[in-house]
Amino acid sequence: MSAELMAPLMFLGLVVFLLLGYPVAFALAANGLLFALIGMQMGLIEFSLLQALPERIFGIMSNATLLAIPFFTFMGLILERSGMAEDLLDTMGQIFGSVRGGLAYAVVLVGALLAATTGVVAASVIAMGLISLPIMLRYGYDPRLATGVIAASGTLAQILPPSLVLIVLADQLGVSVGDMYHGALLPALLLTAFYLLYVMGVSVVRPSAAPALPPAARTLHGAALLRRVLLTMLPPLVLIFLVLGTIFLGIATPTEGGAMGAVGALLLAWAKRRLSLDVLKQALERTLRLTSFVLFILIGSTVFSLVFQGVEGDQWVEGLFEALPGGVIGFLILVNLLVFLLAFFLDFFEIAFIVVPLLAPVAAKLGIDLVFFGVLLGINMQTSFMHPPFGFALFYLRSVAPKTVRTADIYWGAVPFLVIQLVMVALVMAFPGLVGKHAEKGQEPLVPIEIETPDVPFVQPFSSPQTTPWAQDSPASGR
Repeated sequence: MSAELMAPLMFLGLVVFLLLGYPVAFALAANGLLFALIGMQMGLIEFSLLQALPERIFGIMSNATLLAIPFFTFMGLILERSGMAEDLLDTMGQIFGSVRGGLAYAVVLVGALLAATTGVVAASVIAMGLISLPIMLRYGYDPRLATGVIAASGTLAQILPPSLVLIVLADQLGVSVGDMYHGALLPALLLTAFYLLYVMGVSVVRPSAAPALPPAARTLHGAALLRRVLLTMLPPLVLIFLVLGTIFLGIATPTEGGAMGAVGALLLAWAKRRLSLDVLKQALERTLRLTSFVLFILIGSTVFSLVFQGVEGDQWVEGLFEALPGGVIGFLILVNLLVFLLAFFLDFFEIAFIVVPLLAPVAAKLGIDLVFFGVLLGINMQTSFMHPPFGFALFYLRSVAPKTVRTADIYWGAVPFLVIQLVMVALVMAFPGLVGKHAEKGQEPLVPIEIETPDVPFVQPFSSPQTTPWAQDSPASGR
């Protein structure tokens, strides 16, 4: 086997392991160790390369940035049980119920609020599917519109800070989590606005698909509605400020913001008398499972990437993309097409840990700002939750949807929102300034610097003082 074939065969081997159904973390580690042994037998890899593994694993375990993942996960799981989603959906329904598409508007706005507080897609989709979907169907909403808007609004947790995806991408790209949050905020808000515009368009073109609520269903008016809005909206807004406001103002790091959010979620659940020992145990157990899942994939990916670099796989990947026509634009188009297709089969964690580390060096070499690159991939990876037939958001919704809703309606309902997400990817590529100052500044290319040194005669380092040029005229020489 020639050395040039090691990298492509290693990547192909990983694909085979995944297709055979092995867990991603163990497939990555096993594939890396297998090709490390093959490389050592062929004399391509020294055993000393593997001695770097303990230090790398210790670096993962001591990474303070990753500590934000259990904090935000725990916060989302506690808020899921606090009843906040139910209160928000009921209140928003009362506000917008008098207009066509009002319940769909409420779902999108509540999805954005839940995304900004929980950051967990499953919690948002399941909560809105249980609460809003039966009401929307009861009042005559088109099942495709109702299911599509619920699934799409839940996936806002992928890109709207404090998203877990952005934390993982920031770690893999070696950039600040705070910068990723800043860069993703405007695209996420624009995506939310596009969802609202789509609902408005459907309600205008097909009024029967999104009717207004009858007067009998709108029970709150005037001062009672205002009081309900204040009592319902104030807690999540305070929580959003505790998490995002402190991060954006530079008061807290993302990890500290996550810790404050977790404490705030506990206080909110306690104030609503929804906090019990059983709820706390379930939240801690699910947080432990997700965090362990992430860390095991990280350890497996570091084994794979170390050996992949040892067989010069990074140079192989660079060579593949350097031959592309179109320069930076050609690279971004191909990468986004690749991520979109991989999202049919892999979830966002697997894409972030397997594909992104291979692409990041090429992006940096082309002068692409890595914050912009991470936000662009984050928007694209939303589609992994919306792809028929393997989108996880569609599975979550199917698990709680009434039996009268066909699976085909859920799939077809997701397609328009999937198109909107792809349009958002194209807009960010066309207008990098949407990500902020990072994309406008970009990565400055390396410029060779020439340093001119004066001509100084060479002097033997251990020569006697009498033979040095400066000793001949110095007072110490006695001359």
